[in-house]
Amino acid sequence: MTLRLRPYGVDDEAAAVAIHESMLSDHFHFLLDWETSKSWSAFLQSNEELRQGLNPSTYRVRGVQLVAVVDGELVGRASLRFELNEFFAERGGHVGYGVAPAHRRKGYATEILRQALIILRADGVDRVLVTCGNDNVGSARTIEQNGGVFESSVPPVKGDAIDIRRYWIE
Repeated sequence: MTLRLRPYGVDDEAAAVAIHESMLSDHFHFLLDWETSKSWSAFLQSNEELRQGLNPSTYRVRGVQLVAVVDGELVGRASLRFELNEFFAERGGHVGYGVAPAHRRKGYATEILRQALIILRADGVDRVLVTCGNDNVGSARTIEQNGGVFESSVPPVKGDAIDIRRYWIE
């Protein structure tokens, strides 16, 4: 497989925004910290600030958002968190990932997570928390294929409709 994770670039805007918009109906934000009122260069700058650990918040810790590319085409993304705050320690974990609808069921999610684990370990994260919705069978399978061991389910909070499954990968 020729999938590669890399930072977003200036030429990725149209494809990334199109994927983002196509996934909103699933309540999935492909581009984290993206707003239509924000310029693409401001989005790229926000990602650089994320990498540096600037402007932490409930939903923002030091990390990186990477796009998954196969043969020059954007197929998915990974959001990696090199540290956990209270929210991510309970519900979000170290890794978030998504695959564009047109590219699902090709093994890309498994490869995105595999590469994300390498990057996290290179930054010193040895024990990786990965979560998914209790009803997301495909994501649970992806996590388990990468060595995830189920720990527990967390009940929904305001705005969530389902339990969150928590897995650890060592």
